[in-house]
Amino acid sequence: MTYRTVKMTQVRPNPNQPREYFNEEAIRELATSIEAYGQISPIEVAPDNEKGGYQIISGERRFRALTSLGKSTVKVSIISEKNELRRFKRSMSENVNREDMTPFEEANGYQRILDEEDGATIATVAADFGKTTAYVKLRLALLDLRIEFQKLVQDGAIGTAAAVQIAALSLANQGALLGKFTRGEFKADNEIVHFAFAMKQQQDQAVLMITEDLTDEQREQRAATQKKTKGTLDKIEQVRAMLDEIAKTDPIKLAQALEGQVGARLDQLDRVADSLTKARWQLKQAKAHAEAAELIAINPEATETGEPETAAA
Repeated sequence: MTYRTVKMTQVRPNPNQPREYFNEEAIRELATSIEAYGQISPIEVAPDNEKGGYQIISGERRFRALTSLGKSTVKVSIISEKNELRRFKRSMSENVNREDMTPFEEANGYQRILDEEDGATIATVAADFGKTTAYVKLRLALLDLRIEFQKLVQDGAIGTAAAVQIAALSLANQGALLGKFTRGEFKADNEIVHFAFAMKQQQDQAVLMITEDLTDEQREQRAATQKKTKGTLDKIEQVRAMLDEIAKTDPIKLAQALEGQVGARLDQLDRVADSLTKARWQLKQAKAHAEAAELIAINPEATETGEPETAAA
């Protein structure tokens, strides 16, 4: 590898590099550092046999910072790699662990390698960049998102975890969920995650069972289950009233009334609180399923699958 100083005009960015987004504030900070201490690390370049000069392999942030400072020369390290895909992988390796590389830039980079490199698999791509196969799969899943959701993720309106759950849905179901999101019906990403997961389970059912499709026996079983469940939940109001009574009782009188059983009764209430937390969780999931089923019911095309839309590479 050769190190030298060349004119800035001899160096040009790589139009096929994996990064599309550059944080301008971060580049200004880098420029301030270079102005104060000079360019410490060289930019990695390769000879451009078509246009002459050099093409950047890695270090475009440094190049942009130097450009903003009006510098006329740049320190470079020159590599002889001619294979475009291997150049791309070198650029990916420098950027993949940077916070300002977007999830979609990563995903598109991984997909390009899978498409163009002979014998490439998710496992080999993961190994190349020090990632787990699960991590690479989750990034690739983002490419199944509708364009509208991709933009929301890019803008930071939706987190990566929620986006991965949404990406598992058909395009039509993503559209139905998008409607809920734009109406402001989700307070946080966590709610989106649970709702999208519930919607995926509804989507995966081979047949959406509706009342008209049930046999007489199935209708009777459903009615009995509904009656039992509602009856159980109705009794909770009675328990709540009893707990309110305990809550209003003077602690001294409680101690006198329980006569040495306070610890055991406190353990009892802890078990009740634990069961209440679990029951509440299940009901929240049930609410998500009910709303997801309603969306699919009023959008029958949502059960259809289609070719996923992806952002331009």
